[in-house]
This record gives sequence, structure tokens and C-alpha cells, in this order.
Amino acid sequence: MSDNRFKIVFDGALLPGVESTTAKLNLADLFKSEVEAIEKLFTGRPVALKRDLSRPDAETYLAALKNAGVDARIEAEQPVAFNLAETHETDSGASDFSRPAASPYAPPRAAVGDNLPEFSTLKVFTINGRIGRLRFLAWTLVLSMVLSAIVGALFTVGLGVAAVSPTTAIIIGSLLGIALFVASVWISVQITVQRLHDLGWSGWLWFLNLVPIVGSIFPILLIVLPGNAGANQYGAPPPRNSTAVKVLATLWLAVIPLIFAAAVMLGMSGYLDQLESSVDSGYESSTMTTDEEADQSVIAGEEDVQSADDAAEPVDSPEE
Repeated sequence: MSDNRFKIVFDGALLPGVESTTAKLNLADLFKSEVEAIEKLFTGRPVALKRDLSRPDAETYLAALKNAGVDARIEAEQPVAFNLAETHETDSGASDFSRPAASPYAPPRAAVGDNLPEFSTLKVFTINGRIGRLRFLAWTLVLSMVLSAIVGALFTVGLGVAAVSPTTAIIIGSLLGIALFVASVWISVQITVQRLHDLGWSGWLWFLNLVPIVGSIFPILLIVLPGNAGANQYGAPPPRNSTAVKVLATLWLAVIPLIFAAAVMLGMSGYLDQLESSVDSGYESSTMTTDEEADQSVIAGEEDVQSADDAAEPVDSPEE
């Protein structure tokens, strides 16, 4: 065997942040085998996954294994005398890897890297696939902008229809509003599920948004937590973020403080209006009380004057 041939060696080590279960599932999908058979590779002993490779082929196989989350390495082949039967068994690419191997060091007998995409395909209208934090923010911002534009257009048209027939405007507006709400929620669920998949979580966790208190914290976790570096049970990692995604995500991060500030100002405005109404009510009540007291004083004064007049009338004395 020439000195320019290489082999892929794996001793059970994983890349940082990759769980053992995830790596085994990725390898099972990669080798088209059962998880029970893949577990034989995690004994801690070095196993040659692929032999007699050129340097470019070895690099290709190593990249595929890195995407699966395992920490394999390339080593140069050493001249070793093999039994002819063992050599044929090792080089066989069509054997069933799920069968027990004759040697504990026998490599997997399946092509590594076949049909393994480097990145997943991006699709908005699906619950399959994965998206990262920035793309989650960007897609959510686009959804919000489109929704706002549609609502504004429907409101403008509704004003014109309401001028002609208010009843028709109410009926059509209600139906369109319900349809728009259902469509926006469905798209939002699909985007959120893809973000959950990037974290290696089940899409059913979306229902945590409906739990009180937890629902206010859960979206923050989706924005803050990083996704899995390599492939997981939901597919290959998402593509790298484009410039448009980075710009839209930055705009969204700038919009959040504005929304918070607007909410605070709206709350303060409502509080001031309520306080002003309370002061006005108190002032009116005080004015009414003062006026009533003044009226009562006038009436009492008139009664006193009348009493004094009555007292001042001369009394006819009897004739002497």
C-alpha cells in the first residue's frame, strides 16, 4: 500500500456541544443503519471508519463526519498484512452494517457522506427544517411588516365600504380579520417550530407560549439560545446568514426598544388622563359643595332677616 493513502479513525469522541444520542442518530442516518449497530463504535477503542483513501477523499469523509457531530481524524495508512477474506469484507461497500462484525475493529461498510447536504434547505411555509436566531428575527419582522400593510389596506378599504353600507363593512371586515389572524398564526407557528428544531427541541414546545408567565419568557429563549452547531435529529444546520438577514435582525432589535418605549408612554398617558379626571371630579365636587353652602347661607340669612323684621314690628298695646 502506498504512503499517500489515508484512513478515517474514530474513537468515540464528540464535538463540543453535541450530545451522544444526537451523534448516534446522525451516524445511523449517515450509515443507513440501526442505532444499536452504531453503538458498537462508541467503545472508546479506535475504529477505522474508512480506509485506502486519497487525501481529498479523506477530507470529504471527515467533513461529513464533522457535520454529524463526531470528532474523527485522518491518519496515514501503514503497511499491514491483511487476511484476504478480511480485506474483501472490509472493502465491501454493499454489506449490511447492522450484522455483527467479524472483528471489533472492522469499519462500517457503507458509503460515508452520500446524500448528506452541508446545509438544510430554507422553506418558510413548513414545520420541517431549521433556522437560526437571526433568521428567526428577520422572518418574524417581515411577517409583522406584511401583516401591518395588509391591515392598513383593509382598514382604508373598509372606511370606503362603511360609508356606503356599514353592515356590509362589518361583515366583510370580520371575515377578513379572522382569515388574516389564522394565516398569521399558522405562519408564526411554522417559523417558531423551525427555530425549536435548530435547538434540537420538539416543535410541540410551541404550546409553552400559551402558558401564563412562561409564555412571556419562552420567546426570549428562542432569541438568545444558540442552535446546534452540527446536524441533529431534525436535519442539517441552516445556511449561513445573508446580509439581508443580518440587516433585518438588527432592525428588529432596534424596533423592540421602540415598542417598549411606546408601551410605557401609552401607559403613562393613560395614568395621567385618569389622574386628571380624578382631579377634575374632585374640583367639581368641591365647587358644588361650596355653592350649596353659599346657597344655604343666603337662605339662612334671609330667614334671620325675616325673623328680625317680625320681631321689630310694633305690638299694639291695649287702650287704657
